[in-house]
Amino acid sequence: MLRLSSVLLVLSLVLGSPAMAQEGPPSEVDPAVQQMVHDVQADRLEADVRTLVNFHTRHTLSDTTSDERGVGAARRWLKAEFERISADCGGCLEVHYQKTVVEASETERIPSDTPVYNVMAIQRGTEHPERYVLMGGHLDSRVSSVMDSTSRAPGANDDASGVAGAVEAARVLSQHEFESSIVYVGYTGEEQGLFGSTHAAEVAQEEGWHLAGVLNNDMIGNVEGIDGVVENNTFRVFSQPRPEDLSENWSARFFGGENDGPSRQLARYVAGMAETYVRNLEPMLIYRLDRFGRGGDQMPFADRGFPAVRVMETHENYNRQHQDLRTEDGTEYGDVVEGVNFQYAKKLTGVNVASLASLAAGPPVPDSVRIGGAVSPNTTLDWEAVDHGDLAGYKVYWRRTAAPRWQHSTFVSAGTTEHTLENVVIDNYLFGVAAVDEEGHESPVAFPSALIR
Repeated sequence: MLRLSSVLLVLSLVLGSPAMAQEGPPSEVDPAVQQMVHDVQADRLEADVRTLVNFHTRHTLSDTTSDERGVGAARRWLKAEFERISADCGGCLEVHYQKTVVEASETERIPSDTPVYNVMAIQRGTEHPERYVLMGGHLDSRVSSVMDSTSRAPGANDDASGVAGAVEAARVLSQHEFESSIVYVGYTGEEQGLFGSTHAAEVAQEEGWHLAGVLNNDMIGNVEGIDGVVENNTFRVFSQPRPEDLSENWSARFFGGENDGPSRQLARYVAGMAETYVRNLEPMLIYRLDRFGRGGDQMPFADRGFPAVRVMETHENYNRQHQDLRTEDGTEYGDVVEGVNFQYAKKLTGVNVASLASLAAGPPVPDSVRIGGAVSPNTTLDWEAVDHGDLAGYKVYWRRTAAPRWQHSTFVSAGTTEHTLENVVIDNYLFGVAAVDEEGHESPVAFPSALIR
């Protein structure tokens, strides 16, 4: 079992001020997680991207019988790669296809009933096997016409880079054991309408998965933007509570849920992991579900209430997205390998590795957090005790309502499920609670969901 030797900077993943109030042991970088991040290799990412590119096209409607080209060959390669990784860790991964059939009546982008396969590998946790953290990217690719299933569609950055990141994370993390389960997945049907991820989210909901976090990696390798900016030291994390989920949720609006919620907490968590474990990489928290008029595989999970974020590059190059391969007026179009910076993809994969390791090693999020303190100088929070083998205690967080990251916290020991913050007026702050184990792994922060009566 992973036993990280010291308190993670997860305890300060939301630092807003050097003077942050804190009790308990000091936080520091965990060497075990740092080594996992170091173990991510750019050359392996490149090899996987080149393999995927060489399938000519991975369009959802492309050939499924050839062993050399088409989406069928690509998904069989991915399944075999997960199986090889599993063999290297003594069979620690459960590898399988997750199939659904998309009917032609569902969308104009599917002309006839079409099977859609996700390729999934599950690394079971030792203490909370029913609690999952998931990292994935989409296997399919496209050119200018979304219905063109035969032209060469390399999809090097969109999204061979994200799939390669999930494979590399599996290579690194499968050499360790974690309390919770980790899922690595390659979706298909993304370009036709998020069909693979929608099916995965439906299965998770129907089977009652406890999804602690979904990390969708879609385009993690481009550093040269359409605006001419070349930058390899920032990345974006998109997160947003779906407005329709909050329209009738009075408590969510009252406690700040219209600006926050589980996906935002996950985004802050990922940002903290980047700041802690990946050098010269600044996270940009984008408080939107995705880019304007566009979408990604995190959306079906967010629709169903699961914490889900999109991890991606900062500067997109639209000449390299959804384009026929061609040169016009001296401009080259097409999503080719030459447009992927593999050292940058290594950084973003490292962020995922640190996030998955810390989430899977740490305790679950506290349940049933309540808050009280109206017309009082003090604020009180209470919560249900977290069931975790080496629970050390909890972190109570608070921040100004306009602050994007947590600013203050205090630690309370295990066995305590109520804490009063003296002279902290409830009207002026947002509040939350996270669980911490003896090695310093911390859960994401849980928002209050009810009032103390």
